[in-house]
Amino acid sequence: MVARAFTVAFEGVEARMVEVQCATSPGLPSFSIVGLPDKAVSEARDRVRAALGALSIALPSKKITVNLSPADLPKEGSHFDLPIAMALLAALDVIPHDKAAETVALGELSLDGTLVPVLGALPAAMAAASHDKALVCPAPCGPEAAWVGSAAVYAPATLAETLRHFTGQSPLPVAEAGEVTQAHGTRDFADVKGQEKAKRALEIAATGRHHALMVGTPGSGKSMLAARLPSILPPLTPAEALETSMIHSLAGLLSDGGINRARPFREPHHTASMAAIVGGGRGAKPGEVSLAHNGVLFMDEFPEYPRTVLETLRQPIESGEVVVARANAHVRYPCRFMLVAAANPCKCGYLSDPNRACAKVPLCGEDYMQRISGPLMDRFDLRIEVPPVALQDLDLPQSGDTSAMIATRVAAGRAVQSARFAGTDMRVNADLEGAALEEVATPDTDGKDLLLKVADRFGLSARGYHRVLRVARTIADLDGSVAVRKPHVAEAVGYRLALSNEV
Repeated sequence: MVARAFTVAFEGVEARMVEVQCATSPGLPSFSIVGLPDKAVSEARDRVRAALGALSIALPSKKITVNLSPADLPKEGSHFDLPIAMALLAALDVIPHDKAAETVALGELSLDGTLVPVLGALPAAMAAASHDKALVCPAPCGPEAAWVGSAAVYAPATLAETLRHFTGQSPLPVAEAGEVTQAHGTRDFADVKGQEKAKRALEIAATGRHHALMVGTPGSGKSMLAARLPSILPPLTPAEALETSMIHSLAGLLSDGGINRARPFREPHHTASMAAIVGGGRGAKPGEVSLAHNGVLFMDEFPEYPRTVLETLRQPIESGEVVVARANAHVRYPCRFMLVAAANPCKCGYLSDPNRACAKVPLCGEDYMQRISGPLMDRFDLRIEVPPVALQDLDLPQSGDTSAMIATRVAAGRAVQSARFAGTDMRVNADLEGAALEEVATPDTDGKDLLLKVADRFGLSARGYHRVLRVARTIADLDGSVAVRKPHVAEAVGYRLALSNEV
């Protein structure tokens, strides 16, 4: 008789159900695992044998075959240890067959039978809930998996506890969800002296999730401004928190089973590889664009990134998802992020300062900014010039709105958008397109005349035209206006053309 247990194999954030079949038959004693296992899965037989030996359970002198079905799906990772052990115990009639078959399990076994935490407990719990099964996972993974709520989660610390649970000797309690954590940063926009136009632009970007590019001399405050973006972003909604946490679970970024309601803020170094940014490597893991899902991806020294890395951003920016294609994997990850980039105006950084600029001015500025291709530049809704702050102004007291004040306005703008897009796939103004864009973002007569004149004078692309409309809609939301009027269009156009002399 074949005993069965269940586990999952990960394809991006999707956890595909895998049936673990175990059969014992007469023949030379052996223990084989089939079904396209990788090295870590193949080595499970030795870990399972040692863990069962620690429980004084000897394997029979028979041929033991474990099949991972579907057999054509690649199986990767050490989390197959526990389901293989459960299927084997059921085949040996140590635990009931029906209880093993009603459970999705994942966990790595140490040689003494202790369960080692693994990645992906949250998406595994989602898969278990969709198939009306319970989930068994290592104790450290229990609080994370319990966030799903619709699946019973049991979190034993050892294989012995798992065995006693299934035999009814000592049933395990249902795991409780971890703590909701909210990051409390001390960085405040009021700390930034001057740069009121840049602050305003970032407020608009945060409200509508618009992509922004800041250009300014070294030390003008670009990184300082970007580092304060998390302080004005609204917390993740429960649905967004679950989406983001599923990606972070696969990347091993969840700590103590808690889910963070703060929006992600990722800032990779400009030497990062393509796989690090868009995803890939062994197992096609999520990259920075996916880890920043529902949050901010800040890329400092933007022109210094390899050209191939920058060009791979174009499709994720438009579609909100990235496809990692490999010979043995074709994986999709969501990546609706807000891209905030920062750059110096030229290689030396002092293009606008005649006392410090290099001898190659102005050609050095043109060459440097041309590292950003036209199609990629066209995707930035807001282009912000960040001039240097006078030294005497640095001694002035804090001025301008605090992060709390800006965050209140951003939250109000997001609330307007949530009501507008209720019942649709769109969430913020940056998602507007097609008929929906025309319906809610078409400006009044004066505003439309202005936009048409600008589009004709500066040769705006169709994408640029629509992005100006989206930004104008966000500015109108911040202004509390139902209609998009000429002043809103004028401000949006100003951000679109801010760096036209430099690019």
